[in-house]
Amino acid sequence: MKKHIKRLFILEIAVFILSISLVAQQSKNHEDYTQIPVPALDQDQELTKSIAQGKEIYADFCMQCHLPDGKGTPNVFPPLAGSDWLVDKRKESIHSVKYGLNGPIKVNGKPYNSAMTSLGLEDEEIVDVMNYIMNSWGNTQKKMVTLEEVTGIKQ
Repeated sequence: MKKHIKRLFILEIAVFILSISLVAQQSKNHEDYTQIPVPALDQDQELTKSIAQGKEIYADFCMQCHLPDGKGTPNVFPPLAGSDWLVDKRKESIHSVKYGLNGPIKVNGKPYNSAMTSLGLEDEEIVDVMNYIMNSWGNTQKKMVTLEEVTGIKQ
């Protein structure tokens, strides 16, 4: 029994190290996440401020899995850049940031089935990170994510 547990532990460490090296290798080829997207001329100051705050939240909570350029980790964590799921399933995407996500989803025609835990963000932080994501890497939204919208999402 001890031998089995030891092998399992070594395997878990190997998978962890492999995933870290994969993310690190992919991150070398990506743009600097700190570049704040240039808002469209019709975006107001509130959205611009929300995007700037969301950039910081993304760096702290999201970048490890979805990477600096929002392209995600292939076959593991879905892309946020150019994501049809963000656009087509707006409420579900907000729900996943607020409460986590478990189970299969399809993003840009590709299946993903990794778990995303709840990040423990306040509703205001969810507003900001969603506005950042939905206005970065070529994503553009017509409607700003609002506090009322986020507080209206129930588990």
